[in-house]
Amino acid sequence: MKIFVQTPRLTLRELQYSDDTGMFEMDSDPEVHKYLGTKPFTNIEQSRAQIEFVRNQYKTNGIGRWAVTETSSGTFLGWSGLKLVRDPVNSHILFYDVGYRFMRKHWGKGYATESAKAAIKYGFEVLHLKDIFGIVDIKNFVSKKVLEKAGLSWIETFEYEGEQTDWYQIENTKQDL
Repeated sequence: MKIFVQTPRLTLRELQYSDDTGMFEMDSDPEVHKYLGTKPFTNIEQSRAQIEFVRNQYKTNGIGRWAVTETSSGTFLGWSGLKLVRDPVNSHILFYDVGYRFMRKHWGKGYATESAKAAIKYGFEVLHLKDIFGIVDIKNFVSKKVLEKAGLSWIETFEYEGEQTDWYQIENTKQDL
């Protein structure tokens, strides 16, 4: 198991098949899916398939969302990190998106912001990315606040899969790209 990033409170590591129970608890909650345009999971096999999908992204793209655990206890909290988006979104193709999803019982503790900042730092310092984007439903005010706290700036609103969506961006300001 590869650990990508550690913060004082969080460990961001590869998703493992053993994360299936935590993933199912998170993704079976309708509130978690409120702004995602997806339906809550109804069985643990969906979680296992999602883990397999992300693990394939590690192989294919060299990056994918990471499991987020509490450093002190190892408790699974959710996932966060970067994803290479290959399909066109808002006239962009082949870009890196920062995202996060946590179990509702772990909302409001700053984990999304902390993990997003860590993922962005990894993207700039390890992957030497030029920029990173964020995509969020315009009604998801909490997630928009997370992106802003993580350093992203609102660029524009556009239509994505029939929904009004906000587009955020952060640029790598280091000269060693």
